Amino acid sequence: MQFNGEIIGDGTWNLRVFVTDLQTERQIRVKGDVHIGGVMLRLVEDLEISMDWSDHALWWPEKNIWLSRTRSTLDQCGVHADALLHFTPMHKSLRVQLPDLRYLDMKVDFSIKTFSAVVHVCKELGMRHPEELSFCKPLEPNHLKYNYKDMPKKKHEQNGTTRNGLLAPDTNTFIANSSPVGSTGSLENSSPVMCAPVTPSRGPPSSTPINSPGSTGTWRKNGYANDFNGSGYSPGVNSLSLEQLNGSLDSSLAQSPSTPNPEARRSLVRPKSLIEKARMNVAWLDSSLSIMEQGVRERDTLCLRFKFYVFYDLNPKYDAVRINQIYEQAKWQLLNEEIDCTEEEMLMFAALQLQVNLQASKPQQQTIPESNGASLSPLDDDIDAALNNLQTTLEGSSLSTRSSDITSVPELKDQLRFLKPKRFTLKAYKKYWFTCRDLHLYMFKNREDMVHSSSCVMDINLKGCEVTPDVNISQNKYVIKLEVPSSEGMTEMYIRCDDETQYSRWMACCRLAAKGRSLADSSYETEKQTILDFLNLQRRAEEPYINPSSLDIQVEDFISPKYLKRSRGKLTQRILEAHANVKNLSLVDAKMNYIKAWQLLPEYGITLFVVKFMDCKKEELLGVAYNRIMKMDINSGDHQKTWRFNTMKAWNVNWEIKHMMVQFEEGNIVFSCLSADCKVIHEFIGGYIFLSTRSKDASQTLNEELFHKLTGGWS
Repeated sequence: MQFNGEIIGDGTWNLRVFVTDLQTERQIRVKGDVHIGGVMLRLVEDLEISMDWSDHALWWPEKNIWLSRTRSTLDQCGVHADALLHFTPMHKSLRVQLPDLRYLDMKVDFSIKTFSAVVHVCKELGMRHPEELSFCKPLEPNHLKYNYKDMPKKKHEQNGTTRNGLLAPDTNTFIANSSPVGSTGSLENSSPVMCAPVTPSRGPPSSTPINSPGSTGTWRKNGYANDFNGSGYSPGVNSLSLEQLNGSLDSSLAQSPSTPNPEARRSLVRPKSLIEKARMNVAWLDSSLSIMEQGVRERDTLCLRFKFYVFYDLNPKYDAVRINQIYEQAKWQLLNEEIDCTEEEMLMFAALQLQVNLQASKPQQQTIPESNGASLSPLDDDIDAALNNLQTTLEGSSLSTRSSDITSVPELKDQLRFLKPKRFTLKAYKKYWFTCRDLHLYMFKNREDMVHSSSCVMDINLKGCEVTPDVNISQNKYVIKLEVPSSEGMTEMYIRCDDETQYSRWMACCRLAAKGRSLADSSYETEKQTILDFLNLQRRAEEPYINPSSLDIQVEDFISPKYLKRSRGKLTQRILEAHANVKNLSLVDAKMNYIKAWQLLPEYGITLFVVKFMDCKKEELLGVAYNRIMKMDINSGDHQKTWRFNTMKAWNVNWEIKHMMVQFEEGNIVFSCLSADCKVIHEFIGGYIFLSTRSKDASQTLNEELFHKLTGGWS
């Protein structure tokens, strides 16, 4: 039967396709068995325009998915007669804010998984180890006032629409591609398949991915999901293309402006509590979904940030850009009070920042030495590092208490002051004799009991403890805070040392023991020296190296708001006094010292979430670090319980009720995440496990498949 020249009843139907480049809609007569590649081919033939269409693909706005499998048929993809598809470029303009707050206009593939997009962006930027970074959406002050599920929903007419009246889907972080069913991850019976880079001695842990959860957050202002006409965004304003940046004589990714543009500074939101710090982690994109699937549209803004705080093989010879961006992220975390430090530490960071600024205007010695006209390769560095590690291992640590007998177990002995606080009771420190041996800290009343190994007052197993510094050099305060696991939770204990030398020995000892490493470990001396160097950087010089009147220092660019109570002149004087300790550092050394000092802060590398544990009505904090997760007091941040990844057996997610269960050797924990989708925590845990498999002994090819197995949450 024919109608208007078309055969009716032959199973064909009209498929509507909107060509975004031409702003025109076409109808193609198709059957359900036509594959996606065939649809695009027929569309291009119908357009009869000679141009390169190779970067184009079909996007289904209603379902919020790319039809990227060109061999799949329309029936297999679920496309029927009422569907409207977009034929649009996969690479689109994206405004990327770097860790140093500069904006770059980049062409980014919106059709591939976010993790892959980040890998490609980092390659363009010249940054190694892209697995440490990810994209997140810019935050607004309102996002710190509410938990994720309590965010006020805006009306569609307030948000604006895209072309053809279609509202751009915006999901805060995640959109489900299919019905969520549940998730299981296991560290037992892990796959023996090796990935690179991994440690060859063991197979990597694995999890069974499943479907991602869905959500309906509304983030549409100031770069969250601007409409297609570019409202809220002007290309080229306060941003550069990568070519413009590389072509600039006074600007590069390895060296940032000392002061960011005002727009970037205003875009920062400053958390005022631990809860608000936890709510900042709602903005991370899902690494296993494409950028387009997460409500991001052309010319929107995304922030590129270091997400996982494990910086592998940080080498000044090859990582000038990476070191600079890590330094900048650390700097803005401190100035924005996303991570706390003492006033003395703040002045030390300000002094290092000042040295970076001063050195930036001076010619620097080439960091890559040449031999016979050829630069050293990474392989040469690997060999040098291996030889140095071998030498350190053979020499061992030079503990003063170690016997010449190599079979003896090294131990540390000293008289220290001890305090175990009790409720409603004020107690002073008391002197005891301490010895540390085989990851245990033994406390004795007197020296004789210690020498003869008589009954000890207390035996503390340091493995699994939380070790936190409490230092104030001006007050001669050198305290080690221990939080020891017990049946009631974490028990606080304080050990006070007499001076920085004694403190460095015992702090290094406790830190290593908490990780399960004894005094015989070759890294003990390095750890001790790092702590000493950190303390020495905080000492005030008798007089500044630079005349205060010769520099115009804007203290707001060097000191966080809570320490700006002093007069500007006094703060400038103290910054310059602290600068005298670092005046001889080169540009790269000043940045590296800044990074190392940042890594020694108690809050470094702990990503916070507001959670609610099963059978518990009150909200609590969950901290995720590179080797453990911690239950923390939501007001004080005190550790209540610590679970280490090396005792984790499996992790499971039920997307229907948004609950996550993590199984450890000592028991299971079940919780729901309130400040973000539970997928974010799932990705942090899987991501840190993935990063722990990196090793110089294996190929450095990035195994994206393994990353998605551990973090994806769906198949």
